Amino acid sequence: MQWRGRRGSRNVEDRRGMGAAAGGLGIAGTLIVLAVGYFFGVDVSPIVRELDQGGGQPTELSQRDEEWGQFVSVVLADTEEVWQPVLTEQAGIAYQEPRLVLFRGAVQSACGGASAAMGPFYCPGDQRVYLDTDFFDMMSERMGASGDFAAAYVIAHEVGHHVQNLTGTLGEVNGLRARLSEADANRISVATELQADCYAGIWARQAQERFGTLEAGDLEEAMRAAEAVGDDVIQAGAGRTPVPDSFTHGSAAQRQEWLMRGFDSGDMGQCDTFSGTAL
Repeated sequence: MQWRGRRGSRNVEDRRGMGAAAGGLGIAGTLIVLAVGYFFGVDVSPIVRELDQGGGQPTELSQRDEEWGQFVSVVLADTEEVWQPVLTEQAGIAYQEPRLVLFRGAVQSACGGASAAMGPFYCPGDQRVYLDTDFFDMMSERMGASGDFAAAYVIAHEVGHHVQNLTGTLGEVNGLRARLSEADANRISVATELQADCYAGIWARQAQERFGTLEAGDLEEAMRAAEAVGDDVIQAGAGRTPVPDSFTHGSAAQRQEWLMRGFDSGDMGQCDTFSGTAL
């Protein structure tokens, strides 16, 4: 991916050097971290120990940390330049730039406390994407999804949720899920995540057309990342038999399909993942 030496976004808030303390999550938050680790088959005890011992003390960023910060800033800037015209032209909506918060270990957002073990997420309450860049190393080392464009796909997916928030889709989904059965709520959740994948594909196409971002093998990196975060792959990796009714993000094949549908079409109208659902 061609990203070095290019413009970075002013909307990045780097909290990684602030330190993290378990007290920010409390007992309930710690239990959530442990539960997530159990579900994904990941040993989160080092994270819990780090939070227990961190005490909120500032930490020094490594050269790798600094490079990840620069990379994230450039990718976010690209999403800004892509979605400003696309959202206006295709949906008649003015794009409002989100902020992206880099954190380490644990973080507080308008959506509550969260841990790095829960992965990157978007909070509609404060219109921020939250990301621990150590997640990129975990993708490479434990999930077989290495490469800078794989990491860019993750960022573009979370920005896709911001686009859903601006169009009103996310608010409608969140209101609807509370009134549905667990199985139906899961199906709505899957449709939401797949649409964000499709929007990530639109970004990738536009980034290539506008900036010449993609290099040989980049799309394959994104496809491997989409496969790695499929619910069936995650459940199988945790030693469980995949149960489609329990999926909340979609299977590996679905995630790859919608990512490429967005890339091939470049059209938000082709990202209707909700056909046949209650939305």
